[in-house]
Formats: sequence, structure tokens, C-alpha cells
Amino acid sequence: MLFFTIFFIISFPKKHTGKPIYPPPLPNLVSRGRAYNAHRQTNKQTETPPRAKMKSRPTNILPAVPFLLLLFLSPPSPATGAAADASVYQSFLRCLETNTAPEDKISDLVYSPTNRTFNSVLQAYIRNSRLNTSSTPKPSIIITPTKIPHIQAAVLCTKAAGYQLKTRSGGHDYEGLSYVSDSPFFILDMFNFRSIEIDAAAKSGWVQAGATLGELYYRIWQKSNVLGFPAGICPTVGVGGHLSGAGYGNLLRKYGLSTDNVVDAQIVDVNGKLLDRASMGEDLFWAIRGGGGASFGVIIAYKIVLVPVPETVTVFRVEKYLEQNATDMAYQWQLVAPKTTKDLFMRMLLQPVSSKTKKGETTVRASVLAEYLGNADSLVALLGKEFPELGLKKEDCLEMSWIQSVLWWGLDNETNPAVLLSRQPESVNFGKRKSDYVQTPIPKASLEWIWKKMIESGKTGFVFNPYGGAMDEVPATETPFPHRAGNLYKIQYSISWKEAGVEAEKKYLGQIRRIYSYMTPFVSKNPRSAYLNYRDLDIGIVQPASKNSFDEGKVYGGKYFNGNFERLVKVKTAVDPHNFFWNEQSIPVLPSVLKFGSKH
Repeated sequence: MLFFTIFFIISFPKKHTGKPIYPPPLPNLVSRGRAYNAHRQTNKQTETPPRAKMKSRPTNILPAVPFLLLLFLSPPSPATGAAADASVYQSFLRCLETNTAPEDKISDLVYSPTNRTFNSVLQAYIRNSRLNTSSTPKPSIIITPTKIPHIQAAVLCTKAAGYQLKTRSGGHDYEGLSYVSDSPFFILDMFNFRSIEIDAAAKSGWVQAGATLGELYYRIWQKSNVLGFPAGICPTVGVGGHLSGAGYGNLLRKYGLSTDNVVDAQIVDVNGKLLDRASMGEDLFWAIRGGGGASFGVIIAYKIVLVPVPETVTVFRVEKYLEQNATDMAYQWQLVAPKTTKDLFMRMLLQPVSSKTKKGETTVRASVLAEYLGNADSLVALLGKEFPELGLKKEDCLEMSWIQSVLWWGLDNETNPAVLLSRQPESVNFGKRKSDYVQTPIPKASLEWIWKKMIESGKTGFVFNPYGGAMDEVPATETPFPHRAGNLYKIQYSISWKEAGVEAEKKYLGQIRRIYSYMTPFVSKNPRSAYLNYRDLDIGIVQPASKNSFDEGKVYGGKYFNGNFERLVKVKTAVDPHNFFWNEQSIPVLPSVLKFGSKH
């Protein structure tokens, strides 16, 4: 296939005036999305560079050099995109080089499939083997920026090239939307943007999008043993995706969501401008705290508020099987976990397992894992009154520091906090996740029916995460995340397997989807709500060649965001009217805008 490239050379003033210099608006051909539509309507188909230095305030946008605008009038179809035609790579690289400083050697940060280290860079942050097979669509180019101008240039050059841009921080997206697409795409891999600046005296910090939760916890601990941050238990999760999708952890009931504790942010928008909270405005700042940052731009960093934690916290794990009255414990958990003191977070795991007492039979194991912001004596006394069905004893409890509790939850048998700096996950299996919200307690008889269906269906497990506490105190419209008061707990459905192949995938996906269907009578309705960070393409997608993305977006958007979806659409339409930052479950733009030349 032949590719024709048109080059537009636009010169900036040679003398810097002291004010930020922004690239000029793209010509109509690109801004109206025609180049992008050309491929959207086709059928589908290392060593780490130095760490980037984070700045607490936006800096100049791009160097005052000529801006090379590339229009790929006939970009490769998805079927050939993985081969990354040399002309596409070279033209894109020239665009980047023109818009970055020569000393940056941007070519060292750009990979095509012909590069020897391309596959290792691509696979370094893939956390689900289901999305890492020989048939999985691959990017045409991977960009691994080390400076903000690299990101700005990548946005503009990708837009001009007519490709989709995927931004990846930690790679934990359950459906791989940060590194997989059925349309031709580039990956902007943020792993170099991992700087963390903690100010213990001010109880705040700046953390870049490519940092992991483990790195964040470690840096906080280095400065203080009585400060923490409310976020997830998996240390290899990337900050950028976690916080932009809301984020939660064991401090949820005490301090709310991760994004409830964000007070500023930096983002590169569709025009390549670097914005902070003051310059982006409150609407966009609202949207990127739970609405998914990838729909609105490239998140560079968040400023977070650190929260107080006691010198001693208590954790425990209590397990019961069906033959040990696990049903009574599970039922009572629904009444206690969302209503007890905010200092206590009790998660319940339910899993079909082999019976220890009846050979050859399957039972269900119910495990309650908890973190309490206090000592063991007060916890045992509290649950002795509120939750006798649990049968908690002093010997079940472990007292430790908050940072040790992070290790206890996320890394079994580890005691050295330095292990939180590792970016290697313990294992990478094939997997699928789904989510639900429960608003009224499930009766005991129904729980027994659910156990039966779990055993019949295979190996799908449940994780019940209690709400209440701080979650009841924040209005549903405060951030895009709407699932606050009125929800007792969230369910995560989880299935993992090790067998490769289409038949195994079909088998296990069928199991989790059946369980999800069986749970319909017991969960939220109109809409049946879901959690964005538990990404699930089963609940709806935007087709790459669709002209009705708003109608399709309402299907999954209403489930993730409930009544906040419409405001997100308005923000999206204002900041990215031609829908450059799109993925299969991104926020769409208003239909009235789509009629006048945008991609859909």
C-alpha cells in the first residue's frame, strides 16, 4: 500500500517572549477529523530511561521551533498497523523531533515493531494474559516520554497522523483499553513519569501518573509513619488510571475515595496545552476525578491530600465454610460492615473451593479480611457486640504500623517496605472482572441459592467491599463517581485461569457471565450500576466505525456514572469536541457536535 504524506511547515517566532508558546490550531482537515475517519471506518485488524522530573506548576508548552504537521491521508488499516510501515514511523518521528529539543534524542524513546525491544516494552505493563495473545492487536508505535514536551508533541503528532492514542500508566485496566484497540493506535507509555514529592508538614504531595501505588505508599512512609493515603491494595497499580477512575482502598469508609482527596492536577489537553486546576477550570477538574482521565487528555500528575493514620492499626482474617455456618456470617456481614465505625473496613471474599470434610465435593469459603484504625483489644470488644457470628478472637488479630498493613494486604509474608518499589506483579494470569452494587441485604435463603449457583458454575469468586461511613457523607454529584449513599456494598466478580486458548477463554467467560446474570435480582436496577475501574466491556462499547457514539455511550455511561453522565458529556464536548481522546468506553461528545465533522 502506498502512503502519501503532506507536510505543513508553520514557523513560530524565533525569539521567546517569556510567555508560553502554543502550537497554532490544526488545519480544518485534521480538526474536522476526516483523516481520522479514514481509518475509523475500516475493518479491524528494556532499559528504563531516566525518571522524569515533576514540576508542581505548569511550564512552557513547547519549544519555539517550527511545528511540523503531518497529515496521513491514507493511514494503514488495523490489519497492517502492527507492522508499522516505515514511512509512518519515520514521518511520526520527524514530527516529534521537530517539536522537541534536539538534546532530548526523542528517537531513543520511540519504538516500532521493528525495534528489538518493542515487545519487551509493550509487555512490561500488560497485567492480563487474556489481552496478550498472538491475535491481540498491537500498537504501531510506542512512545515512552521523559518530559512534558514529549507528551505534548506526541498528542499533536498522533492527532495529525490520524491514529488513536492510548495512554498507559500501570496497565491494570481489566479490559486493556490502555494498550489494546481494534483501530490503528499508538501507545503513550507513562512509566517514566513516576516522580513523587511528599510534603509531610503540609500533609500533601504531588504524584505523577506513571508512579505506582506501592511507590506512593513507600514515599509517604519515608516521610511519616502517621500519614497515609486512601487508595488500593495492589502495589503495582498505576496512579494515573487509579485516581482518574475514582480509586478506593481500606481507608474508604474513613476518608472516602482516592479522588475525594485530590486538590489539583496537571493534564495535557487535545491542543497540547499543559493545564493545572486554575487553567483547566472546575468542570474539567471535576471530570478527571472519577470520570476517566483518558477521555479528556493525558494526566501528568495529581496533587493529593495525605490523611492521618494511627501508629498502630489492627488486621485480621477469619474464614468459615458452609458447613461452619458461613451463611449466617455472610448475612450478618451485610448488616454490620456498612454501618459500623468508620475506623473499620471489613472486606468479604467468597470462593468455591474443595471441601475439606467431604471428599470430592465443592463448598464455598467465606473470608472476612479487615483493617481497623486502632488496637486489637478495642476491635475484639467492638465486634463481640456487633458481629458475634464472626467469632473474632484476640489471637486472630495482628497489630502493626499502617505501612506494614499495606504489605499484609498486598504482599503476603513481606515485611520490608522496600518491596513496594517493585513493579513486577506476583503473577499474570488470564482473567475477567465484573461489578455490581447491593442496596438491600440479600436474604439468607437467597444467599444459599447463590452458593449453589457458584458451585454449579465453576470458579467465579466474589469480593464484597462495604460502603457507609464517609461514602454516605459525600454528595453523589461531588465527583463523577455517583455510587455513594444508598449502597451497602460493591461486588467484584472475579475469575482467573492459567490455560491458554480460545476454548478455555470461552469456558471461563461463560462462567462469570452466568453468575452475573444470576445476581440480577439482588443488585441495583435502572441502571444496574458498575464501577469504572472494574472495566467491563460486556456492559456496552462504542464501535470503532460507529456514527452513534452518544447513544452507545449512554448504555455503559449510565451504569458507570448514573446521573453524572450528562455532565461528563458536556465537559467532553467542550474540551475535546472532535473526540480525539476516545476508546471503546470513553465519554462521547454531544450529538449536535457530531453532525458537524467530528470523527463519529
